[in-house]
Amino acid sequence: MPLIYAVGDIHGQLDHLELALARIEADGGPDAEIVFLGDLVDRGPDCRGVIELLDQGLKAGRNWTVIKGNHDRMFEWFMEDEPRQDPHMLIGHHWFHERIGGTQTLVSYGVDIPEGTRLYQLHARAKEAVPQAHVDFLRAQKLYHIVDDKLFVHAGIRPVVALEDQIEMDLVWIREPFLSHAEPFPWLVVHGHTALDYPKHHGNRVNLDGGAGYGRPIYPAVIEGRDVWLLTENGREPLLSEA
Repeated sequence: MPLIYAVGDIHGQLDHLELALARIEADGGPDAEIVFLGDLVDRGPDCRGVIELLDQGLKAGRNWTVIKGNHDRMFEWFMEDEPRQDPHMLIGHHWFHERIGGTQTLVSYGVDIPEGTRLYQLHARAKEAVPQAHVDFLRAQKLYHIVDDKLFVHAGIRPVVALEDQIEMDLVWIREPFLSHAEPFPWLVVHGHTALDYPKHHGNRVNLDGGAGYGRPIYPAVIEGRDVWLLTENGREPLLSEA
């Protein structure tokens, strides 16, 4: 089976992303097929730079696929003419809550958010500052991607539900009952969303969210069949199944 590379949640960490891409190119060359698992924005310092890099790579014809994460969707929804709130959020949370990180995303576009700013004022500033090309990029992201016997998705899938019957809210937000499902899926599910200290191979799924949203590294992975390696400063390191 051909090699395919995957990059977990980035959360505005442009320098980490650039290092991950350099390691992928060193391992697989400039034409390597890469799937980015979503959550490109929020929390980190250069969300704009992350979107710019990926958007320009796609326009240049790179063999890249970008999956939509819940944070990407929150940004996309805020940039609509009438900004939408994600109904999956906890009561009292919103895109600008300190735990979510939308503030950092807009600051990376040069949007000033002084104390006392009202939502309609912030929305107007964002509409002026965020390039339409970036909004179009957010809207164009896929909810999942299948390559051979691998399913790439941001959060996961609802077990025992056909792929065509999965709902968007689960694909970008689900944790349970996906995370505790021990039986095989029809594919090896490669996902992010649930931050760990280090990626983990569960046998039926691989979680590549190593916590970049909390300042930890991005761990790019190379996958061949059901075998997974992480690309480190020392080259490939196997990510063995713990099932």
